[in-house]
Amino acid sequence: MAGSGSRDDDFTAFVLARSARLVHFARMLCGDAGLAEDLVQTALEKAYLRWDRIELADPFGYVRRAVVNQHLSWVRRRPWRERPSGDAAELELYAGDAAGFGGTVADPSGAVERRLAVGAALSTLTRRERAVVVLRYVEDLSEQQTAALLGVAVGTVKSANARALAKPRAAPELSGSYVGERA
Repeated sequence: MAGSGSRDDDFTAFVLARSARLVHFARMLCGDAGLAEDLVQTALEKAYLRWDRIELADPFGYVRRAVVNQHLSWVRRRPWRERPSGDAAELELYAGDAAGFGGTVADPSGAVERRLAVGAALSTLTRRERAVVVLRYVEDLSEQQTAALLGVAVGTVKSANARALAKPRAAPELSGSYVGERA
């Protein structure tokens, strides 16, 4: 394998290139910016110790899996009554223009209100439902890949996904469709 200096250089280059995406992924997964940074930091620490063995394989996939495992460990240690308030309103669901779906908005406060409503609806998801939604739609993983990453059956991923997608649809503040809406 590579020498000590090269190992450090390779790992540093990986962290510089991928840490922002990993933190974004972790933030979407757990709903808390501070916890997301902690999860990624711990995952990167573990990856560094094994870097010689994983650098030729899929390092991003390895570290992403480590972030998921750290999150699941954190969830198991928390009292069930606690629920992160999260910063789901900061999720970049409507990337691009202010309307989020290609339209223009005369008053940008409508888009802000919509993002807050979507964030509130997402915060009602269980941890598993949120993990499934993030892995399926943010990371664009298949049902099989999501199931393998979470260590559950494919049917569990399908049912959690269906329940997760039904919750925001039933939220009163999100009643009505925003797809194709014009101001």
